[in-house]
Amino acid sequence: MKSFALLVALASSAAAQLQIDPAIAAEIAKIKAIDNHAHPVLPAAGDAGYDALPVEHMEPYTEPVRTRQGSPLAAEASRQLFHGAPRQEVIAQKREGYPSWVLDQLGIETMLANRVAMGPGVAPPRFLWVPFEDALLYPLNNTSLASKNSDRKAFFGDEDQLLREYLKECDYTHTPSTLGEYLAKVVDRTLERHKRRGAVAVKFEAAYLRSLDFDDVPRATAEAVYARGRTGAIPDADYKKLQDYIFRHIAAEAGRLGLAVHLHVAWGAGGYFDIAGTNPLLLESVFNDPRLHNTNFVMLHGGWPFTREITALLTKPNVYADFSAQTLMNYPRAVSQVLREWLELAPDKILFGTDAYPYSEESGWEQSGWIAMQTTRQALGLALTEMVNDGEITRERAVELAHMVLHDSAAKLYSLK
Repeated sequence: MKSFALLVALASSAAAQLQIDPAIAAEIAKIKAIDNHAHPVLPAAGDAGYDALPVEHMEPYTEPVRTRQGSPLAAEASRQLFHGAPRQEVIAQKREGYPSWVLDQLGIETMLANRVAMGPGVAPPRFLWVPFEDALLYPLNNTSLASKNSDRKAFFGDEDQLLREYLKECDYTHTPSTLGEYLAKVVDRTLERHKRRGAVAVKFEAAYLRSLDFDDVPRATAEAVYARGRTGAIPDADYKKLQDYIFRHIAAEAGRLGLAVHLHVAWGAGGYFDIAGTNPLLLESVFNDPRLHNTNFVMLHGGWPFTREITALLTKPNVYADFSAQTLMNYPRAVSQVLREWLELAPDKILFGTDAYPYSEESGWEQSGWIAMQTTRQALGLALTEMVNDGEITRERAVELAHMVLHDSAAKLYSLK
């Protein structure tokens, strides 16, 4: 009851500041959400599995104002979550129940956990697994790719390590001698193993490693590149063709297994991040591929700053978007403008997500999740209020749309009860 009262109070405050219809705000505050994308941390000390490519140790870069060190939002989140108690004291008290307790404070029913592996406290039914598959795209020598900048040097080291783990789980110490064997005995088996262990989707952080233009490459071309690359150095442009082929293979296999494909499609952390390479229109040939029409794709973070391109791509029958991370970087009114455009075109394709992440001691996954949740409720309320005021929808429809965005569309996509 205390959590519900807090949400209503925050909704009322938001209504006063942003002219949100109080009745719509109150209804939004009551919805228990499904979080499409987050990086929850195990309550035990030393957890490093919350990301395959952790971004905390990058060279300095200009962070958005809302996420900078000393942001008052993080302090407010801590006050609302812990009420003055030390975070570690609450963890010690709640133990393995701590992550679920956090979800209760946020008003989240289920969180899709984008992690290398699940563990005690972060487990079904409150947490559903979304493992990483990028490492499977890079079975050859990655020295040249890693040399591009300091961020990629660290990232490819992480990917090499994860691929070694996937190979070991498939009873290999090195990559197989042929592409066919690699796909059948490593790639497919890894995806099947992830499915058996409870995965509901698979995740690609590829935008941190390369552009999102995954071309349609003939099998023979990919086989030739794989063969040459196992015995010697190959040009990066040739290696890209192999990556492109493997990506589409994984996407097709994910569709066969009933796993959605999540893609980082937006600005990303770091001064070397290739923003142009994340333009969602680069993925159009993938979405249009008839062999991939049984695969559902989710563009994480809503493509910011390419949000209008996302709007157009939502007309594809198997394409969805969440707006995670936007609610950390951007203020409610800016997010509301994006949401309104999406709601007016494809309201059943929009998914809520926090991108809750342990950014620092000051702002852990709990605080960032709280900030994203409150910003979402304000932004969604503002977008729906404006649509009602403009005569586009009724209040009843506004409440229905709120349930779709925060819960129902994700429940349908992942076949949740």
